[in-house]
Amino acid sequence: MKKVTIAGTMLVDVIKHIDNYPAKGRLCRIGKVLRSVGGCVPNTGIVLKMLAPESMQVSAVAKIGRDENGRFITDVLQGYGIDTSGIVTDENLPTSFTDVMTLPDGERTFFSAEGANAALCEEDIRPEKLDCDLFHIGYLLLLKTLDSADGTCGTRMAGLLKKIRGRGIQTSIDVVSTEDKRFREVILPSLPYCDHVIINEIEAGNIAGIPLRENGELLYENLRPVCEKIRQYGVNNTVTIHCPELGCSLDKNGRFSLVPSLALPAEYIVGAVGAGDSFCAGMLYSFLFGMDAEEGLRLASCVAACNLRSSDSIGGARNLKDSLLLEKKFGR
Repeated sequence: MKKVTIAGTMLVDVIKHIDNYPAKGRLCRIGKVLRSVGGCVPNTGIVLKMLAPESMQVSAVAKIGRDENGRFITDVLQGYGIDTSGIVTDENLPTSFTDVMTLPDGERTFFSAEGANAALCEEDIRPEKLDCDLFHIGYLLLLKTLDSADGTCGTRMAGLLKKIRGRGIQTSIDVVSTEDKRFREVILPSLPYCDHVIINEIEAGNIAGIPLRENGELLYENLRPVCEKIRQYGVNNTVTIHCPELGCSLDKNGRFSLVPSLALPAEYIVGAVGAGDSFCAGMLYSFLFGMDAEEGLRLASCVAACNLRSSDSIGGARNLKDSLLLEKKFGR
């Protein structure tokens, strides 16, 4: 039985389907409205548990408010067989939530209320009590307390990851796409205490200081240099980048792997909320079960593709066998 702890952001996504994104001061109409769990912990944790329900123990560590949204998230996680004993209730702050504006092509924009996520701290996570093979946390830049400066390791997050890794537990992080001016200031201190970093092309480019898109086009020639630059900041094993076109990774031995995305028809895609978290879940599975890089990237892209069939972040989750069938059906 593999044991993994997923920590960090946990919230309710209020998904609102719109026909177009309006200019400032203009109106657009909201169509269908859905409520779903969101954030790193539910999105990644549930998809990972669905991949291997009998051979994977998934534990959630996060902070919620004493409110209906908090109860909703906890009930959903328990329904999927996830251990929720590590979820802490804050008596003063509400459960975090995000309004997700989703366009017909699946592109989405987020308006987030930080709520209890901002107060999650090392004392809530209790690194000395963790019982897992791998600890994954996200999203850096949305965890206000852990993102704050620390005189020893640079940030409180870095200090936390150092303690966890010191216990022989693999560590992994995910970050959020944001225009925060502190992007590198918050993220760089944690990299020497990470075994794995799993991020999208925008986040990777911001960390490395090397662009991966120009006029909307992916700069393929920069993928390996970006991975190399991020590993130079201290990542101990694997840097993985995902984007609509592909997934790629660079490991500690200098092996660079690239796998194109599935050739999905436009009508297949219902939504893209949580697609990055689903990709992340596939990569975490590959780390836990010792898959090679290419095999892991192939799996992760299939898991992400399952997610694209759903309008929320977890509705497309499938088991390992059913996820891999998409590659045979659609090709790359």
